[in-house]
Amino acid sequence: MTRPLTRGGAGAITLAAALLALTAFPAGAALPPAGPESPGRAASPQVTVRNGETQPVFSRADAVTQTVMIETTADSDRDGVRDRVQLRIMRPKETETAGLKVPTIMEASPYWAGTHSVPNHPVDIGDPQSRALKPAPRNMAEVFPGYYDNYFLPRGYAIADLDSIGTGGSTGCPTSGDRSEQAGAKAAVDWLNGRARGWAPDGSPVRATWSTGNVGMIGQSYNGTLPNMAAATGVEGLKAIVPIAGISSWYDYYRAGGGVVAPGGFQGEDLDVLAKIVLTRQNPEVCAKIIDEIEKAQDRETGDYGKVWAQRDYVGQARKVRAAVMVVHGVNDWNVKVKNSVQWWNALKKAGVPRKLWLHQGNHSTPFRWRVEEWLRQTHHWFDRYLYGIRNGIEREPKVDVERADGSWETASDWPVPGTRTVPVSLNAGPSGQPGTLGLKARHGAPQSFVDAGKTRTAEQLLANENQADPNRLAYLTGPLEEPVRVDGIPSASIQASLDGRSPFLTALLVDYGTDTRPTGARDNTDQQVCFGQSVEGDPGCTIRQTLRTETAPFKIITRGWLDARNRHDFSRTEPIKPGKTYTFTWDFVPTDYVVKAGHRLGVILLSTDYDYTLRYPAGTKVTVRPGASKVLLPLARGGRESLG
Repeated sequence: MTRPLTRGGAGAITLAAALLALTAFPAGAALPPAGPESPGRAASPQVTVRNGETQPVFSRADAVTQTVMIETTADSDRDGVRDRVQLRIMRPKETETAGLKVPTIMEASPYWAGTHSVPNHPVDIGDPQSRALKPAPRNMAEVFPGYYDNYFLPRGYAIADLDSIGTGGSTGCPTSGDRSEQAGAKAAVDWLNGRARGWAPDGSPVRATWSTGNVGMIGQSYNGTLPNMAAATGVEGLKAIVPIAGISSWYDYYRAGGGVVAPGGFQGEDLDVLAKIVLTRQNPEVCAKIIDEIEKAQDRETGDYGKVWAQRDYVGQARKVRAAVMVVHGVNDWNVKVKNSVQWWNALKKAGVPRKLWLHQGNHSTPFRWRVEEWLRQTHHWFDRYLYGIRNGIEREPKVDVERADGSWETASDWPVPGTRTVPVSLNAGPSGQPGTLGLKARHGAPQSFVDAGKTRTAEQLLANENQADPNRLAYLTGPLEEPVRVDGIPSASIQASLDGRSPFLTALLVDYGTDTRPTGARDNTDQQVCFGQSVEGDPGCTIRQTLRTETAPFKIITRGWLDARNRHDFSRTEPIKPGKTYTFTWDFVPTDYVVKAGHRLGVILLSTDYDYTLRYPAGTKVTVRPGASKVLLPLARGGRESLG
């Protein structure tokens, strides 16, 4: 779906706002003065600050627009000419008529010009009938329309949309997050600071004479990844970013634990497929060779971490980040998994970067539409603080906002919440024919086995009927909890087991058993309209408030984790598994923040193939587990250990 955005009075530019994205905005610097008045000219509005925040004194309807082609330092299509990225800008008219200088809020995206339908890779190993899967359509109907022009431009910000390399009006080739794409996002910041060359549509050189040089970026999904990418270069002038469901390491988007593990909903997608999906530049055929090279390098056989992934890993570059970072992610997001934000959050902490964190109950989404007022307050103060230098106290507020399952919000000084402790919980053998138990004391028993169901049963099917034995998985459960247990952080598994068969995967699920009404991560519209900014024809500056959708079910997967057993020592190195030999396998679950209610049971389910995520090998691999010697390590908030008995 497309939405026309009126860019000033000169007409409308139709953008493909139907794709995986939001809109980007900047953070802080000193208040810029307006230019001098000319004789006979009426005084122009100044940037106005009241109660610690910029006020809407500029006209959205009178905004001026411009389009610039910016030279990057990359040549991703190898044509001997540096790539250029297209930047579309909307800014207060006073930047044109009165010499006003403003900071910029930018959203970089590969989606502005639309996407293509591209077949995914097959995931059923050894099946001669397996075919490439068609990608599930990325439903953008629920992604809220851009609001940055209505809300932030009147408060003295320029708003800019950037086509990343190989997409829309830009040149080069999309490369799914490597250094060339980093260079494209960085170039826009450089141009806004006078360090890169730019040209108007008529080919004449153009400079950002209206820019203070202070830039903020914001966006969701790929559009939230590009701010991380730009910030990881250490580019001067990028003062604040708000990555929403952004990627910090592409390995942790398309791989996990040394194996090929898909983003939720996109089984079989990979770096090359995504590059083809977003390839919307003119003359796209010039990128065929580059994308073919990505396909060969990504290695869908072993899933090992290698050079292709190191080029797309920003976590190790966190020490370069100069921007204040407000990290936002949904704990029910299985597309870009929460690990991408949590490892970024932890790396930024070590680097001493100013930061905030929102963890909400949505899936691959932003909480804007169900927490409109607080979202606007915090992001507004974030950008005002770091782009305009306004001392509004946002950096002294609690660093963390967490949404609970009932829709309430709580704050904390850090995450995991202070007082959280890692508690080892043993997987103990149960009576014959019954599930095992989870306990603080190890109770050893005879080895227990299951046979992988391969491509025939989903994880949800395998964890049902938890009180019965199942030949395709092992289950370990607590008794009914006397008190609530909050798991917040990164759980891990340490399993002593042997494998005999073709599938190298070990999968662990942490499950809340107990019939309850829980948020699914999806959202529904209410009948309440919320207006937040100036309206123009075709764009009222309003949105419909949403509420989180719930469902009543007997269980919920809290989190899951995967390991390719061949990578038991190193995700970058495949080692053979000797059939029937017992090894100790350790791996992490996806980070979570979840409260298991009193009266519910906490369960750990072990299986091999995870139908919706891992490669699917032929059924029949036998996994034998040593109970008592196997355990999970749970990050439990204060009091959680006692609740487990």
